[in-house]
Amino acid sequence: MNTTYKTVGSSNITISELMLPSHTNFSGKIHGGYILSLLDQIAFACASKFSGNYCVTASVDTVDFLKPIEVGELVTMKASVNYVGNSSMIIGIRVISENIQTGAVKHCNSSYFTMVSKDKDGKNEKVPGLILSNLEEVRRFINCLKQISLKKEKDRHEEVFDYTSKETLASLGKYNVLVELG
Repeated sequence: MNTTYKTVGSSNITISELMLPSHTNFSGKIHGGYILSLLDQIAFACASKFSGNYCVTASVDTVDFLKPIEVGELVTMKASVNYVGNSSMIIGIRVISENIQTGAVKHCNSSYFTMVSKDKDGKNEKVPGLILSNLEEVRRFINCLKQISLKKEKDRHEEVFDYTSKETLASLGKYNVLVELG
């Protein structure tokens, strides 16, 4: 039984970075891949801070790009542990950008990374339990439980669903696809 517990607040990490022309995609907006790289960095820092161990990314469960980020905006990412399992943690990350000349702020991204704590030999390492101090933290934890349940249900569906049945193949007719099996 886990006897060590830490607060959600003990995991909080905030990073800010000014977006430069070198971070843009072909349309002149900040490249989503660059933002993903920053998200992975803050998820690592948050998980390692909370667990006290080296952590690896197990999955990127959600990345919602909500609004484009412009060159010259200050991007701030805030991360915290929303859920803990045995050796895994789900890190919630909120990305906002600020036009530093006008002060206009927009929510640009929400992401959830599953991170796994590792010991010095690369084996999974137990993480501290999580102290939920307010109803917002309870809401986030419960949403993670729902997310985990949906992921397990999707995996079960993948194992048992018959993609080759006549009914399944016929149902594809209502979509913008042409099935030409050889």
